[in-house]
Amino acid sequence: MPHGRGTRRRRVPLFLIALALGAGFQPPAIAAPKAARAAPVPAAVLDAMRAEAGGDLRRFYAERGFKPLWVGPGGVGPQAATLIAYLDSADLDGLKPSSYDVDELRALVARARTGNPQALADAELALSDAFARYVRDQRGAGRAKMTYADKALKPKRPDTLTVLRAAAFPKSFAAYVDDMGWMSEHYVRLRRLVGHAQKQGASKAEMARLRLNLDRARVLPGPWVHHVVVDASSGQLWYYGDGKRAGTMKVVVGAPETQTPMLAGKLQWAILNPYWNVPDYLAEKSIAPKVLAGRSLASLRMEALSDWGPNPRKLSQSEIDWHAVASGSQVLRLRELPGGANSMGKVKFLFPNKEGIYLHDTPARDLLAKPDRHFSNGCIRLENAAELGQWLMQRSIRTKSKAPEQAVALPVQVPVYLTYITAVATERGVAFRNDVYGRDG
Repeated sequence: MPHGRGTRRRRVPLFLIALALGAGFQPPAIAAPKAARAAPVPAAVLDAMRAEAGGDLRRFYAERGFKPLWVGPGGVGPQAATLIAYLDSADLDGLKPSSYDVDELRALVARARTGNPQALADAELALSDAFARYVRDQRGAGRAKMTYADKALKPKRPDTLTVLRAAAFPKSFAAYVDDMGWMSEHYVRLRRLVGHAQKQGASKAEMARLRLNLDRARVLPGPWVHHVVVDASSGQLWYYGDGKRAGTMKVVVGAPETQTPMLAGKLQWAILNPYWNVPDYLAEKSIAPKVLAGRSLASLRMEALSDWGPNPRKLSQSEIDWHAVASGSQVLRLRELPGGANSMGKVKFLFPNKEGIYLHDTPARDLLAKPDRHFSNGCIRLENAAELGQWLMQRSIRTKSKAPEQAVALPVQVPVYLTYITAVATERGVAFRNDVYGRDG
């Protein structure tokens, strides 16, 4: 009986397959390079696969000349045992092992050990089918309460063709399976913690909290998708691409009263030498009292503007009723001029979102040294903005120009995920950071 199901054929560049499990779209069919058509397994195995495969499985294998993923010159590879172990422990993912016919799959792999071409073909197709179903179920959104500023990033369960193309893209399929490369490293770590917690007899409340953390990590892409992750619990940032973590750094995130939201969008712009638009409450509580005490806007390196429109008029200090601003009865637009002491630092990275959240440089280095880094108004202050900018822009972000607000489009829009993961591993097992935002229930 044919395996799999049908899908529509289209063509895209090969590099897009690396995005398949995290970019929110289905990569169409492509022609395999000639090198992928020569399979180092007996022709009888390929003939049996060609006869048995149907639907999405047939489309996938036809693209690669029916070259197997799981079967090599020596028979079924060790990655089959790794997959079966994942399926046996699918309860760690919040899934049911019984959904994947694990005993039947194990029996098919055992029969394939005889070297019979038909048995090898049956095992190959069954392993790919089970793998695709497992990945599809893992990629579900769960209970994560993420806001998607870019709807294309909202998780969608990938079909069989998508899963298998993404798995065939890395140079080492075995390493991809061993590392669970279709999932975020944060998910893999938390899945392991769920297992430890079960063995230690964790309480029902602890398990519920741990599984909530797992669901937050479930919506994050794997490392083959170029993306940035910010964890507002630990005050840490990571960025990924080409199948690995490319870098990490400390960040300052929102204070309890001005929380960094759980939010996903696409970074699109770098703004060099940015202004800092002063929040209304700081204009009222901090700037206005200083001016009333004798400070000038010039000494504060600030300027006042008539409105929030695209072409505001600059206001002189004498035009403003500072008592009204200090009392909160008048709202005033203030912005800090670009420069080394500007609260935005030398650069900020923007992604469209209604919350007004962005990533930016900071001159306040002392806050980055603190173990608890919940101090901002919700935006993310970067330990090393130049390093992240180099990765995002594929070149140095340094510029000789001192012109303010230089907008530079990123060469590729990069997904950014702001999450909140409180579960950590300790020598004794599983622990949780302080739930600063009160999101763990």
